[in-house]
Amino acid sequence: MKALKLSLALFLSSNLFANENNATLDSYISKYKQSEFGYDYQKNEAESLKLRDSWIAPINLNYSFSRSKPYEEEQQNETAGIKIDQPIFQSGGIYYGIKFAKASRLYSDYSIDVAKRKMIKDAVMLLMQIKETELKVKKQKLLIKNSQINLAQKQEEYLNGQLDSGFLDNAIIQRNIVTQTLYDIQTAKEKLITQFQTLSDLDYKAAHIPHLEYLTPAQFLKHNIVLKQKDAEIQKNRYAKNVRIAKYLPRVNLMGGYNWSKSSGQQIYINGRPFDNSNELSYYDYGLRVSLPLDINSFRDIESAKVDYLKSQVVKKDKQRELQALFEQVMHNIANFDKKITLSDANKKLYEKLLRDTKELYAAGYKTEYDVDTLKNSLEIQNIDTKIYAIDKQLELLNLYEMYVNSGE
Repeated sequence: MKALKLSLALFLSSNLFANENNATLDSYISKYKQSEFGYDYQKNEAESLKLRDSWIAPINLNYSFSRSKPYEEEQQNETAGIKIDQPIFQSGGIYYGIKFAKASRLYSDYSIDVAKRKMIKDAVMLLMQIKETELKVKKQKLLIKNSQINLAQKQEEYLNGQLDSGFLDNAIIQRNIVTQTLYDIQTAKEKLITQFQTLSDLDYKAAHIPHLEYLTPAQFLKHNIVLKQKDAEIQKNRYAKNVRIAKYLPRVNLMGGYNWSKSSGQQIYINGRPFDNSNELSYYDYGLRVSLPLDINSFRDIESAKVDYLKSQVVKKDKQRELQALFEQVMHNIANFDKKITLSDANKKLYEKLLRDTKELYAAGYKTEYDVDTLKNSLEIQNIDTKIYAIDKQLELLNLYEMYVNSGE
């Protein structure tokens, strides 16, 4: 069974990123990408079955026919046969060979799953970044509005002799900077859309973005597809070691065959007179063959397989430590975004109060419409910042969910 089927899903349709079916998962990548992975699974299955049955020896069939005319009458010769040399005992090699084939298939399936999940994660990440960039465009347009208001104020003050030209130049420069930044953000958005379209058939405008929930360290490690892949690699190398050992132990083969031959037009001469020597013959043979290879490199070969097995165990432990560090880094980054959200919320409360007071002062004639509009824009910028930080948190969690497999345990 493919490792991907161990999971009910990677994404949730509304709140939880763990309970959709594989068809929904696959919808994030294009049909061509899905077909490529489908062929990878099919090839892996075929290779696994071929490896599983590799201990079964082929049955050799042969037939030959020839004609010749060394004398007056044409001669014909036909031969046919069937032979088999089948291992029936390999000191456990057959059993471990079958186990190795199954473990190899599981490992290869996990490898395909990991690659597929990486591609799905990339597609979702691009989708999130596109949505985030759309928010940044809105924010930048508000900053442009504020810079234009500031420029208008500076123009009036300059014309009234209240400011020198340096302040006006700075306002113009600031307006140009925020405008150019908007162009850069829009360019970045188009690049993200192009990258997304190379991976997915979905319309980015209507595509759904999942909401990711927090994971505990125990959940992340217990249901981690990369660690499951490493477990499968350990099993594969374990059986490979056993197969290697069995290769240098006694083995028994069953041999058998059936042979048939027929000749016609055969002549022999005795005292100058020709005699017909045509005949037809058939017979069978069978037996056992016991062998024990003696190879000077056998111990080195076995030791090499043992090293692979032991190394795979260390690699898993090292990967587990690496994933623990990744989890801690993601949580640290999320905590920083939470701080930014808290700061943005505090700023919103401040701008809301300032806006209320400024509107009252504007009604009383003490503030201008410029002041009201600037504060409105600044308040909306804080609202957008909060949404941007929320997407940043989701992007961090996506690094964990790329490897998270909830099998319902």
